[in-house]
Amino acid sequence: MADSTPTLTSTDAPHILVVDDDDRIRDLLRQYLTEHGFVVTIASDAADARTRIGLLQFDLLVLDLMMPGESGLEFAASIRETNTVPILMLTAMAEPGDRITGLEQGADDYLTKPFEPRELLLRIQSILRRVPGPSVPDEVSLGDSMFVPARGELLRAGVPIRLTDVEVALLSALAERSGEILSRDELIAVTGADASDRAIDVQVTRLRRKIERDPKVPRYLQTVRGRGYVLKPD
Repeated sequence: MADSTPTLTSTDAPHILVVDDDDRIRDLLRQYLTEHGFVVTIASDAADARTRIGLLQFDLLVLDLMMPGESGLEFAASIRETNTVPILMLTAMAEPGDRITGLEQGADDYLTKPFEPRELLLRIQSILRRVPGPSVPDEVSLGDSMFVPARGELLRAGVPIRLTDVEVALLSALAERSGEILSRDELIAVTGADASDRAIDVQVTRLRRKIERDPKVPRYLQTVRGRGYVLKPD
């Protein structure tokens, strides 16, 4: 899917949520947009998307109109009650009335399937130029370590520390809501980890080994008994 469209630099790195019940389209868009410099999270339906929006800040939603359960139109109208995140709606319906309905429900732009990925990319870039993104910390200080959310990068004394994809998602979710307690269920939803408390506990233990001086007595990534975990940066 290579083309000549310029990619973004890592410091720009807008975070996009792709919501579509079609596995093939979700994976295609995640790969293509990631290749062009975006941070991409995927969701399979409105309920999944709502959970992720509750945990992370997004610069733009790419939202399928026709989904089982809550439709894209219904979801967009619901999100617009409390959130101004830009929405680019995808649909197989090309009638002008359908486009108008989508815009009335809060969509910022509308793209008909099938579409060229490059056109989607250009429309996303156009929307982002018009709408300022949410405030996300550029750097999160953790003692002698530094986490850079835009790059999903952890540095210790300037040296990169390898993180798995799940560890990046986990640390990003905690960093974006520093000081807030996130439940295990919330962290399972945002990281895609195995759906068990034990799976998240294991990931937290591994992450502590990378950011704590003494993982057995954590200073930054703390357990709140019976509730979940909280990140307390410097």
